[in-house]
Amino acid sequence: MILHVAKKNAEVNKVSAQEGIILVGQKPTPNYVLAAVMQFSQGSDQVVLRARGRAISKAVDAAEIVRRFLEGKVEIADVKIGSEKVGEPGKERTVSTIEIVLKRVE
Repeated sequence: MILHVAKKNAEVNKVSAQEGIILVGQKPTPNYVLAAVMQFSQGSDQVVLRARGRAISKAVDAAEIVRRFLEGKVEIADVKIGSEKVGEPGKERTVSTIEIVLKRVE
C-alpha cells in the first residue's frame, strides 16, 4: 500500500507502508510524526525518515519527537548522511541528504 499526499509545487510526498519509508518535505512536522507513529502501531519494526535540503532539520525533529513519544519502545538505530546532485545537466547543484532509521526495541 502506498499513500500519496499532494504537496505544493507539484511535488509528491510518499509514505510506503510496505517499506516504512517516510519522505519528509514541506508539510508540518506533526504530520511526519503521526505517519511514523502510525507505521509502528500497524506493526512495522522499522521506519525510515528521509529528507534533503531544508527539510533535514524537520526530519531530525520528527525522529526525536517519535523517540520521546514512544520512549522505551523505539530507538534511533542508524543515521546516514550524504549528498546528491539535482537539477538539469549544466545547472546541477549538490543537496545534502539524511536518512534516519527508527527501530522498535524488543
